[in-house]
Amino acid sequence: MRRVVVTGLGMINAVGNDKESSFKAMCDGECGIGTITLFNPENYSVKIAGEVKNFDPETVMDAKEVKKADRFIHLGLKAAQEAMLDANIPEGTDMDRFGISAASGIGGLPSIERNSIIIETKGPRRISPFFIPGALVNMLGGFVSIEHGTKGPNLSSVTACAAGAHSISEAVKTIICGGADKMLVVSAECAITGAGVGGFASMKALSTRNDEPKKASRPFDADRDGFVMGEGAAALVLEIYEDAVARGANIYGEIIGFGESGDASHITTPSLDGPARAMRAAYNMAGKPKIDYVNAHGTSTPVNDKNETSAVKDLLGGKENCPPMSSIKGQIGHCLGAAGGIEAVVCLMAMRDGIIPPTINHETPDENCDLDIVPNHARKANLTTVMSNSFGFGGTNGVLIFRKI
Repeated sequence: MRRVVVTGLGMINAVGNDKESSFKAMCDGECGIGTITLFNPENYSVKIAGEVKNFDPETVMDAKEVKKADRFIHLGLKAAQEAMLDANIPEGTDMDRFGISAASGIGGLPSIERNSIIIETKGPRRISPFFIPGALVNMLGGFVSIEHGTKGPNLSSVTACAAGAHSISEAVKTIICGGADKMLVVSAECAITGAGVGGFASMKALSTRNDEPKKASRPFDADRDGFVMGEGAAALVLEIYEDAVARGANIYGEIIGFGESGDASHITTPSLDGPARAMRAAYNMAGKPKIDYVNAHGTSTPVNDKNETSAVKDLLGGKENCPPMSSIKGQIGHCLGAAGGIEAVVCLMAMRDGIIPPTINHETPDENCDLDIVPNHARKANLTTVMSNSFGFGGTNGVLIFRKI
């Protein structure tokens, strides 16, 4: 079976506009959550989110092209550009064998909201001709493939908060099955709109700690009251191990296992069984290795954090056998369909630098979340094998395991 490795990384989120500044900020415990500026949140019960700051879409697209694409595409293009530059793909690469695997949980919600208002206030003839092609989830892959000239498979995953992880496993499958030799994986999300925040708030899924935004997302803490929405993007370049070695590429790690499952339980409340089966599938595929670190889904919701803790303990045979586990959602919020991609990048950088980013805002221990969650401060560690968890509405789960080479 073909071995698949990662040779390029890129990301943008609420604490940084590139992978290096983002990862350093996460490890330093910085928090990018604040009062929403992308729309007026005055009449909303939730007024906070993890917004990307100081980003100009004209740095990734020509000014005249910006209006043709939604913000999630702008963010995705930024991450993809960084990853491709990082991978240093040589001239003469067969682009017919270079594919795209894109992901978003919702896609162009700002465009959908904006054009829905136009229909009601100005009529259907005023709808932008760029509305549909700028809002479709698969147009993230479309724009990215056009920019970089990739002519291999162009795939998209739309599986809520597991989409970023699934886009990686789909890319791995494509390479393993011979459909491509290289894949650019890009996941992006920008759902911080009135409809997005209002919709999640109506489900009572979001934290309402508006007066303390930097302490609102508190994974595994006993006083957690919901997740905080974030936005951002991540990109990874995947290729065949032998090809990467032959061209002298910098290899961040190998993807040695992935697992996917469905809860078949509830449309929004996660089960324990579904995530546990996805973890076990990835663990078995990887050959049951010693896991040095788990990057948790860790949303800061009461049910997820408790269930995820139990599932990890079940997988590894009890608390005493479990490695450190942390969640970066306290720093950047929950980036929905981009979360799994961003967290995969973080896992690979954690292995590279030998450091575990902390779970910030951990002030009150929860007896149901009793693993070592690396509270509040980063920790140096020798990391060889790491696992990343992603779970989504509809009971869709994705788990990835990376190994340092």
